[in-house]
Amino acid sequence: MNSQRVKTGNDARRQAFRFVVSIGIVSLFADFTYEGGRSIVGPYLAVLGVGPVFVGVVAGLGEFLGYAIRYFSGRYVDRTRRNWQVMGAGYTLNMLAVPALALAPVAWLAGLLVMLERIGKGIRNPAKDALLSRAGRELGHGRAFGLHEFLDQLGAVLGPLLVAAVVAYAGYRWGFAVLIVPALLALIFLWRARGLQPDPAPAPAPADPAKFGRRYYLYMAFAAVSILGFSHFILVSYHLEIHHLLAPAMIPLLFGLAMGTDAVAALVAGHFYDRHGLKVLYALPLLTLPAVPLLFLATHPLGIWAGAALWGAALGVQESTVRAGVATLTPEHLRATAYGLFDTVYGAAWFVGSVLMGALYALGPVWLVLAAILLQLLSLPLLAVIGRRPAAA
Repeated sequence: MNSQRVKTGNDARRQAFRFVVSIGIVSLFADFTYEGGRSIVGPYLAVLGVGPVFVGVVAGLGEFLGYAIRYFSGRYVDRTRRNWQVMGAGYTLNMLAVPALALAPVAWLAGLLVMLERIGKGIRNPAKDALLSRAGRELGHGRAFGLHEFLDQLGAVLGPLLVAAVVAYAGYRWGFAVLIVPALLALIFLWRARGLQPDPAPAPAPADPAKFGRRYYLYMAFAAVSILGFSHFILVSYHLEIHHLLAPAMIPLLFGLAMGTDAVAALVAGHFYDRHGLKVLYALPLLTLPAVPLLFLATHPLGIWAGAALWGAALGVQESTVRAGVATLTPEHLRATAYGLFDTVYGAAWFVGSVLMGALYALGPVWLVLAAILLQLLSLPLLAVIGRRPAAA
């Protein structure tokens, strides 16, 4: 009997690991596509002649719309359990909007496509994260989300590298156009991964999906304050372009470095999260505090590259460990709703922060840096309050 239980447990862990790897491959090609495109959106908008406020609005509004729709997407998934149908629709919009940027002749149309790409990602993410949290039940939430983020960010490194080579020889439009290939591969591997997810846990008696524990809402407040002071890379790349601090082909390489440190940080943070819990999140403001000054005030390339590495590491903690924390603090049968609500608030904060950063940048980069530092420091007391309370089961 005991050996049978061990065998069953091992089979469940193997199934969970296989699912994480399979959906991670989908994300690898997806990130290859949209992170490759995002690495040159800022310079592309600068070439089209827009100002920093427009860049901040496009970056922030795109993130807000992409996050705001997650609440409705998550509620729909929890009610219908149509995870794969929602993921299919979201990935299709997410993937095809990026190469379409090659055909955008004016800034407003390019901005619209950037927003549509974010909306597509927002539609599919709660469904995907809810399935990944099932795998976390077997593997550990930190390990499941960390491994997924590592594979995800491999694509985020390769995409900017390819785009950098294409931009160097053919310009920005061809940099977007070549991304149709990984976009189609992401959709093909999504179709092949369907049905590999672990079975759901038995659902308890129905509960009000709008009510979660106090720690969940405190956690959401911490994430919102932290992202308010986290500058979007579109604004970073815009800054580098208009001040000619790096050659155009070097900007996507810089983004590739950031995605590489993102991947490593996600694995490391996920490992320590399963051992030490939410305390790992102190790394988020501590990484951001030096990153923003280096990216916006440094004039020597070494400072800029160091800032990008720290920025990417902070993003890796956000994309893996912050998501794992939501799974720790919420019940599985309401998890898509929990991710959707969390992401909506998170996206609203990123929108406000991006517009704020764009406006402050127009006054001078030093004002942006001061605001970012203040907001990161304000997030620390919230995290301390959460850490004093016992972890949820």
